[in-house]
Amino acid sequence: VDFKNAILVMTSNLGSRAILDLAEGAGDREEVERRVMDEVRSHFRPEFLNRVDDIVIFEHLRREDIVRIVDVQLELVRARLKDRDVSLTLTEAAKQVLADAGFDPVYGARPLKRAIQRLLLDPLAERVIGGAIPKGASVTVDARDGELAFSA
Repeated sequence: VDFKNAILVMTSNLGSRAILDLAEGAGDREEVERRVMDEVRSHFRPEFLNRVDDIVIFEHLRREDIVRIVDVQLELVRARLKDRDVSLTLTEAAKQVLADAGFDPVYGARPLKRAIQRLLLDPLAERVIGGAIPKGASVTVDARDGELAFSA
């Protein structure tokens, strides 16, 4: 494997409190960047940071951003279901349940993947394995009383 031109992307939530403060109107961009970089320097040795080509500080994620990420993640789920010739449709209410369960202003989208696994994928897999969702089925997921409801 040739690693000469390899690109490594690493994400971290270091400084997320400062970024959230900026979103809430406390402080300006320069102050937030200084606070974030202070935190980065306190966690990583200078020898490591010297090898990092660039550090990008992202804006915090809003709830509407999380809903869009839900859509991206659902495309991955649909691709997996395609092997079983199963189609999947989620109502906006169902997407909102997933977004609400996976939203954390400090940790960003990381909890979303776990929420999708727990609330959508695990119950979906149980239904497929149990035969409630046969090959070729169309599955619709809606929200009822704040929980996902499946129909095939």
